Amino acid sequence: MIRTAIRGVGSALPKRVVPNSELEERLETSDAWIRQRTGIAQRYVAGDDETTASLGEAAARAALDDAGIDIDAIDLIIVATSTPNNTFPATAVDIQCRLGMHHGAAFDIQAVCTGFIYALTTADTYVRAGLARRVLVIGAETYSRILDWNDRRTAVLFGDGAGAVVVEEAHGNGLTSDTGILAAHLRSDGRHKEKLYVDGGPSTTQTTGHLRMEGREVFKHAVGMITDVIEQSFATAGITGEQIDWFVPHQANRRIIEASAKKLGIPEEKVVITVDRHANTSSASIPLALAVAVQDGRIGKGDLVLLEAMGGGFTWGALLVRW
Repeated sequence: MIRTAIRGVGSALPKRVVPNSELEERLETSDAWIRQRTGIAQRYVAGDDETTASLGEAAARAALDDAGIDIDAIDLIIVATSTPNNTFPATAVDIQCRLGMHHGAAFDIQAVCTGFIYALTTADTYVRAGLARRVLVIGAETYSRILDWNDRRTAVLFGDGAGAVVVEEAHGNGLTSDTGILAAHLRSDGRHKEKLYVDGGPSTTQTTGHLRMEGREVFKHAVGMITDVIEQSFATAGITGEQIDWFVPHQANRRIIEASAKKLGIPEEKVVITVDRHANTSSASIPLALAVAVQDGRIGKGDLVLLEAMGGGFTWGALLVRW
């Protein structure tokens, strides 16, 4: 059977690092308060010459280099982002041009922090349907552009960055030992919109707006929703949490990550955590964390990796992949 295998990973971060101490100067907060409640020590913030498209391009080039292939071998580009360069065209089309790709197709997916899971699942569908052999999947964000920097409830939580993977057609026997994506489950529920949203848009306020969040409500729903789709993915693949080699969750809050891992029975040493250095980069957080874990040698060939995320909407999803 056809599988979709990850062949390369890459990442890109803005030049400017903003430690918690810098936020102490402008907000009624402290480094200790931020670390205790979120696990975040710093974040990266894009400069005037850095955009979602430029960061996405850099991450894409790194992933292509890691895969050892040229852009001419890519059939499709999918970009997950909530902070596009323009209302239209899609940031994916912008990146396609920057990479010198003049064939195939490119489009964006908007599922907030779950965007990368949605994009990777979409790429898997294209590959298994025979509509593409190789896909470049990118998660890229500049959340600093939609934050209210006077609101300590949100300003301390988010950062900018981009991550990318190259996936391609592989062949397996329909077993959990196959290389590639083994299972994926996506969910959404629009009843929770007001708990995490941006209060602007072209069709309503004709402005970009700012991110608004009811933190306690998001936390209350997060662990249950996340574990629900993960358990569905386990059932589809016919595995248990004990068989997971690495858990790479959306990097929103260390307490949510630890609570989810504990509920699933995944030991702490198998959890990849980068929220301390990147903060919440929305759709970029999972590919950024993947890049770190692959580059430092933790994730290697044959490892069973669990990805999960939850974002505004609410959207949530989980994906199992054999490296």
